[in-house]
Amino acid sequence: MLMNVLLVNTSETTGGAAVACSRIAKALRGEGVDASMMVRNAEKCEEAVIPVGGRLQKEWCFLRERAAIWAANGFSKDRLFYVDIANCGIDITKTEAFRKADVIHLHWINQGYISLEVLKKIAASGKKVIWTMHDMWPFTGICHHADDCTKYTTGCHDCPLLPRRGCIDLARKTFDRKLAALEGCDVTFVGCSEWLAGLCRKSRIAQGRKVVSIPNPIDTAVYAPMDKAAIRQKLGLPADKKLILFCSVKTTDVRKGMYYFQESCRILKESSREDVEVIILGMHGQALGSTLPLPSHALGYVPEGRSLAEFYNAADVFVTPSLQENLPNTIMEALSCGIPCVGFNIGGIPEMIDHQSNGYVAEYKSAENLAHGIDWVLDAAHYPELCRNARAKVLGSYSEKVVAQKYISLFK
Repeated sequence: MLMNVLLVNTSETTGGAAVACSRIAKALRGEGVDASMMVRNAEKCEEAVIPVGGRLQKEWCFLRERAAIWAANGFSKDRLFYVDIANCGIDITKTEAFRKADVIHLHWINQGYISLEVLKKIAASGKKVIWTMHDMWPFTGICHHADDCTKYTTGCHDCPLLPRRGCIDLARKTFDRKLAALEGCDVTFVGCSEWLAGLCRKSRIAQGRKVVSIPNPIDTAVYAPMDKAAIRQKLGLPADKKLILFCSVKTTDVRKGMYYFQESCRILKESSREDVEVIILGMHGQALGSTLPLPSHALGYVPEGRSLAEFYNAADVFVTPSLQENLPNTIMEALSCGIPCVGFNIGGIPEMIDHQSNGYVAEYKSAENLAHGIDWVLDAAHYPELCRNARAKVLGSYSEKVVAQKYISLFK
């Protein structure tokens, strides 16, 4: 009998979780699974995507949640989007797609999409429920990244991300509601990285539950090595320079480590690297480029697919100075194109970048070591070997077939 899997994510295409979710759905369909995505925000409305919720309902749920966080934070907008409380959402259990599904595969469900009340109904539905975690929110009170805080291991309260707390302890209240929503229900947590799965195992919410690690997949036919010289000519990029690629949906997000990237570029500049320039992909790229001491090419936001793969292939090295990461799609995309990567020793990054084999894992928050890693990759005598190792890592660990089979085994 054909297995029916319903993947649930807030957005169809926007954000790393949406990209990963759609790739998992595609990989499952490639292995004969009837897989569809149910989303609040349907940007492309492709055939296997099911949009839910009316415009007014979606706006109301989003604003109601933000208003509650704003009030509990002493009416301050500071870090307003660093947390979610799931106090309002859309009841997907009433849909025909939910009733038909054998497996409910949750992903990133925040910002007014799935409330904790609906989560309880999903968990208690009798269907097999898998929750793939793209950050820490599934097992914390309200935060997506806990940083050094470990309160989620015993019970969240007094969240440090809401420094201007009002009279309501949202972290404690939401944590208790999340525990109650999942009480007595068989939910399996999946970490996209072993790092995230390990944190989840320590949490109070995951105690007594199955926690596994399965990476996100990638289409290795789309993200594949290409002729660098021809691609640079097509994109109007210099043929005689070493090109560093940086990309993010919002390039000015401080959590993406812009300060350290800027400092590493300054160090490279001062070391007389006149042959290095930077490609910037993402929103506000020109603002970031204006702060860099190296020549830059701000090329805007590029949606995933072959056109994005061309930009990876135009680069000599991909750099992610991010301070908070799970299993970045960007690193996977670069590696799949045979481009060595440099990133900090944080989250799932060291699971992807094999130090001095397909890139360089830099000391956390060290601009000097980040610059050294970039310099090392660009001047490595065995650079072609780094490129081959990058591609081999993806083929062996992140191909659609490899990942899909792991999920199918879990579903069964």
